[in-house]
Amino acid sequence: MTTRLSRRALPAAVAAAVLLTACTGGGGSTGADASGAAGFAAAEAAQSAPDPALRSFYGQKLAWAACKDAPRTEGVAPASVRCATLKVPLDYTDPSGATLDVGVARVGAAKPAQRTGSLVVNPGGPGNSGVDAVLGGQRDYDGPLRDHYDIVGFDPRATGRTVPLNCLDDKARDGWLTTDTPGPEHGKLLADACRAKYGPLLEHVGTRDTARDMDVLRAALGDRRLTYLGLSYGTYLGSVYAEEFPDRVGRLVLDGAIDPAKPIAETNIEQYAGFDRSLRAFAAHCARQSRCPFGKDQDKAAGRAADFLDGLKRKPLTTTDGRVLTSSAAWAGVMDALYGDEGGWDGLATAIGRAMEQGDGDYLLAYADSYNRRAEDGRYGAAADAYTAIYCADGATDVPTGDALRDAYTRMAARAPLISRHEPAATLFDPDCRSWPFRSPEKAHPIASKATTPIVVVGSTGDAATSYANAQQLVAQLGNAVLLTREGEGHTGYGHSACVRDAVGAFLVDGTVPAAGTRCASDRG
Repeated sequence: MTTRLSRRALPAAVAAAVLLTACTGGGGSTGADASGAAGFAAAEAAQSAPDPALRSFYGQKLAWAACKDAPRTEGVAPASVRCATLKVPLDYTDPSGATLDVGVARVGAAKPAQRTGSLVVNPGGPGNSGVDAVLGGQRDYDGPLRDHYDIVGFDPRATGRTVPLNCLDDKARDGWLTTDTPGPEHGKLLADACRAKYGPLLEHVGTRDTARDMDVLRAALGDRRLTYLGLSYGTYLGSVYAEEFPDRVGRLVLDGAIDPAKPIAETNIEQYAGFDRSLRAFAAHCARQSRCPFGKDQDKAAGRAADFLDGLKRKPLTTTDGRVLTSSAAWAGVMDALYGDEGGWDGLATAIGRAMEQGDGDYLLAYADSYNRRAEDGRYGAAADAYTAIYCADGATDVPTGDALRDAYTRMAARAPLISRHEPAATLFDPDCRSWPFRSPEKAHPIASKATTPIVVVGSTGDAATSYANAQQLVAQLGNAVLLTREGEGHTGYGHSACVRDAVGAFLVDGTVPAAGTRCASDRG
């Protein structure tokens, strides 16, 4: 899911907007807190750059400084929280051309005397900010991981602090995200807006370029091999890294796996089938409670919930701030909750119940805003456009047509009859790359990694977003990999199971590979 086309000159306005700069001979400035060992490792990495023309990038030293607006976290010394920028080429086939500044954040090891290196984390998406994940989730890694590692996050291309894409203004995005009548021009509207604002940049935001950025980051951090924890989309980034740089794979954990061999339409069919299953489990759970807006019949509860959500196409609800809860927005809110485990199901039932019984759509619209990354002030970040731009650059432009398209719709309706029926095209083409400005030569394919270091893949049996079957298939593709299974609902395993966290910690810190067939319970029984 990318390859680089020939670099074209960027318009001056775009160049300024996305912080493109001319490449300098040093490839970066020297940080005051860079150790001699790290500097030596960076120099050594520069000599082993995959292309001699990239040595200035591989040899750069990061200038760490205090982060702007970093949240204070109890138990984490503010002085250990630092940010920097990493300089990388816009186009790896033209290292002497324009460059990008990649945002990076680091929380230093809690026990410096025990420090063994850096742990790079990616929170998924595509479109999520690794910098925010580190700055806002510093305590997520407490214990052996933070004792032994600097926790490092970076913003992949098109996200956060690294050439963020904002193709539509906030008002236009409100309508674009919540319309119940997208029509054939819906995807084209976004594609045209992105083309107008970012043009040639769009062919350089794919995962393969980001994997190359991650290897430059590894070298700049002074690590001989990459130690990495990738969640959801982050498993694809980690897989591509293992394919590109098998000799630099250290200890990799891929949690909530994407199957790189599946085209986007097939991935969507499988994913919406997972959400359909989770919707039924949620509705049946609701029906077993003392009060449920869907009634007491567990077999019919999900259908009643879906009927109401679909009915909002005909009778949308106006919320207290004058916004409208459409069917599309309501379904987005439901999916936001279904990413979690059973702990959030009662709250979701309350939100749907208030809309069904009282005409109060405020709560359900709040779920939709969470899903769509809409802030309370009505502003959107770059995540939505990054999601589309990265997937389209990763080959999602290869969409079914003719008989294959008709077959895809038939299979979607059979496997996800409730959650896909409100707008079948929107579920099959998610994102919609049919009108994207360029056709990526990247294709879905089995990852062909020759890494000799074992990779740990975590799969959750009730994961709606990334199926357990994906994890099994990724293990088979990687070859030298082991599957760690979590039993239970919810997306990814690390945040849902102490057993998974302990196993991941033992692997990353001590190199203890989980025994084949290891299964973990969720924190919720």
